[in-house]
Amino acid sequence: MVRTPGQRAGLSRDAVLAAAREVFAERGTAGLSMRAVAAQLGVAPNALYSHVADKTALVDALLDDRLGALTPPPADAEPLAGLRDVMLATFDLLGRHADLVPLYLARQGARGENARALGAAMTVLLARRGVTGDDAGLVVRALIVHTLGYAALATAEAPLDPPRLRAELEVTLGWLLTGATAPT
Repeated sequence: MVRTPGQRAGLSRDAVLAAAREVFAERGTAGLSMRAVAAQLGVAPNALYSHVADKTALVDALLDDRLGALTPPPADAEPLAGLRDVMLATFDLLGRHADLVPLYLARQGARGENARALGAAMTVLLARRGVTGDDAGLVVRALIVHTLGYAALATAEAPLDPPRLRAELEVTLGWLLTGATAPT
């Protein structure tokens, strides 16, 4: 079996993501580059391209990697509770990783495997409430945007009261979900 250059350097995607997390934690968005990650790993920058296509893909992978800490709601959960719970868990996760909130906003969420799994689980719950197709996609987007907005308020340089914001988010998610899943 022929190995790619990144494999010859002894790298894995997990190692690249771990180094990217370290660089990001030390230097922020401005300091996160393929060169900086390669330097952290002690390899040439071209060794990374076997694992991530470019800086945008690296950022997307970092964002999606964090979402891996969330458990998608089970298909048999009460739909509104399951949807609310996953959004509240997302808010809590973002609160623990405040430095990533601007990236989620800039990239308009995450696109990887973990993000897709969460979206698919949410879509199943919405279908049980009669919301399907494009409408389900719109509801998922509205919930994500709403939650990201609250997370941005809670993690800003001069944040509003995070516990109060979480309580407000719980109430407003209920409003959104009730309205979005009401029979028309």
